[in-house]
Amino acid sequence: MKQTTNTILMIRPVGFRMNEQTAVNNYYQKVLDNVLPATVNAKAQEEFDNYVEKLRSYGVNVVVVSDTTDSDTPDSIFPNNWISFHQDGTVALYPMFAENRRLERREDILETLEEKGFVIDNVVDYTSAEGENVFLEGTGSLLLDRVNKKAYCALSPRADEELFIEFCEDFEYTPVVFTANQTVNGERKAIYHTNVMMCLAETFSVICLASIDDKKERKNVLKHLKEDGKEVIDITEAQVNNFAGNMLQVKGKDDELFLVMSQAAYDSLTQEQINKIEKHCKIISSSLDVIEGCGGGSARCMMAEVFLPQS
Repeated sequence: MKQTTNTILMIRPVGFRMNEQTAVNNYYQKVLDNVLPATVNAKAQEEFDNYVEKLRSYGVNVVVVSDTTDSDTPDSIFPNNWISFHQDGTVALYPMFAENRRLERREDILETLEEKGFVIDNVVDYTSAEGENVFLEGTGSLLLDRVNKKAYCALSPRADEELFIEFCEDFEYTPVVFTANQTVNGERKAIYHTNVMMCLAETFSVICLASIDDKKERKNVLKHLKEDGKEVIDITEAQVNNFAGNMLQVKGKDDELFLVMSQAAYDSLTQEQINKIEKHCKIISSSLDVIEGCGGGSARCMMAEVFLPQS
């Protein structure tokens, strides 16, 4: 099994804006005052294009599919929430909290990958859970240690424990469950996605331990990371607010490893943290200010890793 892949699926936005349906429990979204929607989308496209170009310059294979104007999908730029791809040729489809995000699921995206020689043998579809208001938002909710077959999940309105356990049974992962919180107007509230406060790489993990309020849960997460030989690089809640948890390790040319993050995330890191990361791999950062501000997601959310076999 591989933990990292060289191929990433990304969706280029056509109607990007702040999604009012996700803002109810994504406390990272902001309204950009006095900015027209068309300006927001144009800026997001520019950030997206620069980001793709940067990844490709390091030898990352980026499959870009454009969003369509057929439906109102302001968050389509974050495909990792509705789909995941696995090495045995399985694709998983996930139930989404926001109704307008359900429209992001598109059959033709799978066809595009098949045209590029990727093999899809099986689709595991969890989307019927939406009918019961039960959600599990892909690799936003699930952090997969594909080598050690462990799945980490911070429970939230978008990550249901029972469905998470069902996923782990279907895909044969050991579940590591906890709750991660952030302070919103003086109150502790669940962080909407696990991948905002934690990143799992081959030999290390970037994680905001302070967000796991329950000491037993925190100890358990640490125990799993350490027994799998991962160096734990701790980040603060202020750094999480700058999307320093929302990173992804990818492979570039000649299987060289890179940790991908936004410029804001990089700028929030201390020199000591950067040194720790760079002992393991190089860093790629790209400015995503508008996407982060309006979308409340960052570099990791924009990449759906493709692990499918090739024909």
